[in-house]
Amino acid sequence: MLVVDVDHVTKQFTKGEHTITPLRDTTFQMERGDFVSLMGASGSGKSTLLNLVAGIDRPTTGRITVAGQEITGLSRSRLARWRAEHVGYIFQTHNLVPVLTAYENIELPLLLLPLSRSERRRRVDVTLEAVGLADRADHYPRQLSGGQEQRVGIARAIVANPTVVVADEPTGDLDGETTGQILDLLQRLNTELGMTLLMVTHDLHAASVASRRYRLEQGQLIARESAVVAGSLT
Repeated sequence: MLVVDVDHVTKQFTKGEHTITPLRDTTFQMERGDFVSLMGASGSGKSTLLNLVAGIDRPTTGRITVAGQEITGLSRSRLARWRAEHVGYIFQTHNLVPVLTAYENIELPLLLLPLSRSERRRRVDVTLEAVGLADRADHYPRQLSGGQEQRVGIARAIVANPTVVVADEPTGDLDGETTGQILDLLQRLNTELGMTLLMVTHDLHAASVASRRYRLEQGQLIARESAVVAGSLT
């Protein structure tokens, strides 16, 4: 089942008198259960593509359909509601709220959904167990290691069972051992729970855990595995 369909998308920014085009006529698709990694030099458009798929930014031209909904023309309020239901975002720097416990940080996305308190608790408890932090529910971010903080960030991204999870350099701030643990967790979420993942990374090892791998080279989106993507980026 097709989950992400980026159809001939161009994205431009204006900086002073100059126009910057990080994405140009790009086509990209993901099926349900895909785990896709995207590599490329800084400024090549990786995070731009990630944010477009997540509905955080809008393309200049072209269409983007995620979970059967064309998001390109949605109003800001409708887009926010759609994103709360369908997209989980894993940040490089965790982005946890320091005055909230691990449990409360994970619960945040559920507050945007029409769920009872008991259902929110059930989902948070299950997710804490899934990421191996059931015994850290009442800990604040300052009481957690970097790897544990990132696990909380991952739990927050998946607790609403989103259609697609996007990850922007999820291991960029972690040491080698912790990076391995986080990559193992992401792989397990994909293979055991069938989650659809799109990950931007500079790390070749991190990229290699994905089932499909792409790289931006000289403006071209190149498949490292099966060639199912066509398009150009600058």
